[in-house]
Amino acid sequence: MEEEQSFLDICGGSLTLQRRYYSPSCREFCLSSPPLSLRSLTAVTCTVWLAAYGFFTLCENSMILSAAIFITLLGLLGYLHFVKIDQEALLIIDSLGIQMTSSYASGKESTTFIEMDKVKDIVINEAIYMDPVEPHGISQVVPVFQSAKPRLDCLIEVYRSCQEILAHQKATSTSP
Repeated sequence: MEEEQSFLDICGGSLTLQRRYYSPSCREFCLSSPPLSLRSLTAVTCTVWLAAYGFFTLCENSMILSAAIFITLLGLLGYLHFVKIDQEALLIIDSLGIQMTSSYASGKESTTFIEMDKVKDIVINEAIYMDPVEPHGISQVVPVFQSAKPRLDCLIEVYRSCQEILAHQKATSTSP
């Protein structure tokens, strides 16, 4: 079963949360952000090239134009391959663990897997920090949806569903 719902990120941009229920012990959450805007890409490219043309007219050195084109292309490729994340997914299976996948605009994927016996709990850590916070008794905190930055209402949906799976896992592991 699959459900789709729209949410906002912390800056007011649109996000789409897809929930896939495979079984009572396995669920997947995919948070998608809008694709790269052609308008903003064109605006940045034109600004860089116009600035380069302005320097070219002052210096009359064609290397400035070549460098502007080269820097723009390298910057775009670097942005698409290392920065712009189109989709973040969280797959939780009660008997195995949690898999987090980030899909970049270039097609590159980054996956992290945490075994279930290493998961103590799932918490929402959404707050405004004024001072450094030291969590007690926690060896490592692994944040999810770092790129999308969803608002609290979206995080609560994911949190409740994950807590249901953890409760199901605890119930099945304690039964004879």
